[in-house]
Amino acid sequence: MTLSVAVQMDPLATINIAGDSTFALMLSAQARGHRLFHYLAEDLNYSDGRVWAKAHPVTVERVEGAHFRFGDTVSLDLGEDADVVLMRQDPPFDLGYITATHLLERIADRTLVVNDPASVRNAPEKVFVLDYARFMPPTLVTRSLDEARAFLAAHGEIVVKPLHGNGGKAIFRVGSDGANLSALMEVFNQTWREPHMVQAFLPAVAKGDKRIVLIDGEVAGAINRLPGEGEIRSNLAVGGSAEKTELTPREQEICEALGPELKRRGLLFVGIDVIGGEWLTEINVTSPTGIVAIERFDGTDVAGLIWDAIERRVTARG
Repeated sequence: MTLSVAVQMDPLATINIAGDSTFALMLSAQARGHRLFHYLAEDLNYSDGRVWAKAHPVTVERVEGAHFRFGDTVSLDLGEDADVVLMRQDPPFDLGYITATHLLERIADRTLVVNDPASVRNAPEKVFVLDYARFMPPTLVTRSLDEARAFLAAHGEIVVKPLHGNGGKAIFRVGSDGANLSALMEVFNQTWREPHMVQAFLPAVAKGDKRIVLIDGEVAGAINRLPGEGEIRSNLAVGGSAEKTELTPREQEICEALGPELKRRGLLFVGIDVIGGEWLTEINVTSPTGIVAIERFDGTDVAGLIWDAIERRVTARG
């Protein structure tokens, strides 16, 4: 099977090829003989029922500084000339991101979009997870300073973060004295129109934040991400480090609860975050990462497993 694969992502020149999950997926697709095209989300167009992008045929190789080579620009009809679209641009999950899901939804009956664009739009990482509140730490979603103060009084220490943030950005720990909570909520309310997420602080974060990757609802592997010294954030993008890990019984229970729903929604490549072996904090569906680190520690070809799942889905569509 040879597929035409359109990759909607950020500029290739800016990625870190040593750890970038999208680049790993592109290398794996190319090794299988699939044809690759690259375009940016802002290159999407719609007219007369067609969705197309000014795209570049591209070849990739793991050579720092010379990791991609573009062919001449083509006008790629995503509903007719592509078998698969990988929607892999990084958040923020803003109106630009949402608009891209609306456009790609219009071709999803003809072209497999990974992840399903309507499901991505309806499952923001820190909102979808509320469906599984029984696995979460105590959580408040609010713009109210009074509610945040009451929550802090109930839980001693809290973490405040943007509801649609990503990559560990703008996550703040507030101690029991509440110092700066008022100023912090003021800044958050001025910066974002939506509510914010407030959670009980989990001391277990010092032992790591586990990223578990699920493919078509099944566990493919996991890494434990450790925060740097003086940090509460363990995201690799902000200086965290990774180590080999195994799933706890509680984490297996979480994955078994999520798996069928992820599969039903067409969320084929998902990364969930679990703290302390028991507390689910996010379900990442927009542009999950971690597959390169999992392969490094476990030897599991996660990119290959993702392409196995994609090829099965394309075949099933006929």
